Amino acid sequence: MVTALRPKPGPVRSYRFPEFIDQKLPSGIRVVTAPVGKLPVVTVLVIIDAGSTNDPTGKEGVAALTAGLLLEGTARLNGAALTEKFERLGTSLESGADWDSAFVKITALSDKLEAATMLLGEALSEPAFPEREVERLKAERLAEILQLETEPRGLADEKFSEFLYSPESRYSKPDEGSTESVSGLSRADVQEFYRARYRTGSTTVVVTGDISADDARALVGRAFQGWASGSASSAKLITASRSSRKTVHIVHKQDAPQSELRVGHVGVPRKHPKFFSTLVMNAVLGGLFGSRINLNLREVHGYTYGASSYYDWRRGAGPFVVSTAVQSEVTAPALREIFFEIERIRSESISGEELSLAKDYLDGVFPIRYETTAAIASALASLVIYELPAEYYDTYRRNIRDVSGDGVLDAAKTHLHPNELQTIVVGDARVIRDSLAQLDIGDLQIHES
Repeated sequence: MVTALRPKPGPVRSYRFPEFIDQKLPSGIRVVTAPVGKLPVVTVLVIIDAGSTNDPTGKEGVAALTAGLLLEGTARLNGAALTEKFERLGTSLESGADWDSAFVKITALSDKLEAATMLLGEALSEPAFPEREVERLKAERLAEILQLETEPRGLADEKFSEFLYSPESRYSKPDEGSTESVSGLSRADVQEFYRARYRTGSTTVVVTGDISADDARALVGRAFQGWASGSASSAKLITASRSSRKTVHIVHKQDAPQSELRVGHVGVPRKHPKFFSTLVMNAVLGGLFGSRINLNLREVHGYTYGASSYYDWRRGAGPFVVSTAVQSEVTAPALREIFFEIERIRSESISGEELSLAKDYLDGVFPIRYETTAAIASALASLVIYELPAEYYDTYRRNIRDVSGDGVLDAAKTHLHPNELQTIVVGDARVIRDSLAQLDIGDLQIHES
């Protein structure tokens, strides 16, 4: 029997992100177009500076609620009729809001693009915000919160933010709002938020696919001619931590067989000069399957099926987080290893093999992330939201390859703070309290779930 030889990899091919044109309409709307003519498909992504960080105090969740309601009817069409019209055009459609922006996105065939974009312009310019739909989406969010609070993973994520950031920080509360804040929201709150933030000077429309820059500019101008002029001022963002001392918060969940663990501190903003070295550093620490934290907890000790770390990149300083779940009886040993790995990457240079693994992965997966018009549009949206340079994607792989072992060590020393780590454990306090107290990883506090 002849065994076929495994084919050898070919030479590394260069990659260039699609060229794009950045324009501004007389109205103040920014239009970013990337003509990609491989298929007769176009994505239109509207980005508005109306993310959750702009929620008024006490009305957390209004940004997400407003974005969700944009597709629930216009002055001319109710929600069902609007949805049906988009469906008849064969258009995929979604809307939402994250910390930094609100968005609405459609993808349509080229010959249906004008009709779909004009309909999109109507939905965004003349939303009706029906009272019934306001109450329905509020009820859906309240049900989601209830479900999250009964599920350890969601509860750990929510409590981590609450215990990490100061109460004055918007980041200390869920981006889609809490039970208290969402319950108090009204249609008038939604209308007020919309009028304040959905304006030409706060809007960017990204168009990618089978269309020229001139045609995209003209189409957006027609579709958004009813858009309110002006721009909204950004709210002051507070990212201070709740405590500068190490603290362990046990959120008691009686009879829980597992502990959900979150360990971390306030990280760095997305637009940071050491972004690339920090990205590679985290890949080595916990960002890959073969990372130190995962190999330690999963392969060496068998504490978990998986453990990871990440920086939640935002305009402001989002959190650095280590996340995993373990059986209750190994909660303390697992935390000991997490702290050990954080200290170790700060104190010694990583191996050439680890550096190569991290860089090869980040470099190698980069091109396949941008194979569709929707993915290209999302990438261009990131340029806008985080004010990244126009050549960011063309230089990304080179910047990854340029990161050295010394750069990783410097990033670890600069952006990992062992003495500020906050630890949140959702589990049975009766089982884990004594062993955690002996770890000496921070002041111990116990909370009811």
